[in-house]
Amino acid sequence: MAQQEFALDASQPASTAPEWLDTGACVLRGHAAGHAAEMIGGIRRIARAAPFRRMPTPGGGMMSVAMTCCGAGGWCSDADGYRYVAHDPSTGQPWPPLPDMWRDLATHVAARAGYAGFVPDVCLINGYRPGARMGLHQDRGERLDAPVVSLSFGLPAIFQWGGLQRGDPLRRIPLLHGDVVVWGGPSRLVFHGIAPLRAGQHPVTGPCRYNLTFRRVW
Repeated sequence: MAQQEFALDASQPASTAPEWLDTGACVLRGHAAGHAAEMIGGIRRIARAAPFRRMPTPGGGMMSVAMTCCGAGGWCSDADGYRYVAHDPSTGQPWPPLPDMWRDLATHVAARAGYAGFVPDVCLINGYRPGARMGLHQDRGERLDAPVVSLSFGLPAIFQWGGLQRGDPLRRIPLLHGDVVVWGGPSRLVFHGIAPLRAGQHPVTGPCRYNLTFRRVW
């Protein structure tokens, strides 16, 4: 693994041109870095109302990534499968509202990637500690006519980008603090994941990485 994949940059200059992964999928380098402080503060407020939790998988395992949500619903996993629910199962309360600034930023970067008019109604917030990973998967529980917008903050990670079949070759895409990935259209159901997070200390988030993924569910 190339050492430069894990350079501890606090942020990087925003690129004016998308870095295309496939038709309909691109990385926008550094486009969320300027909003990091406000968004991380928002994560902490949301987590006070809907705490991070590691969810069980239908197969009886436990996810290594901790998660919470905000917006019109939240994503849940348990022995019954994967689904979106309107109330937090841990508290019985509605999920915290999606902050207006978050919604506006997701709409803006989606338009930069060619998806004008995207307005998310749900945000999944993933918290990664060293060793945490996200296995290869497709995002099927949301509207397939809307893209997914993914923001990265904190420790760098390796985004694994495959194809429409689980066994397709993988590309390893370094994601740094402030990077945004957007995918939809022909790439909406590409298999993707995150390799195990390497240990480190980031000047903004400390020993962890936050990933916010905006979706349209309803």
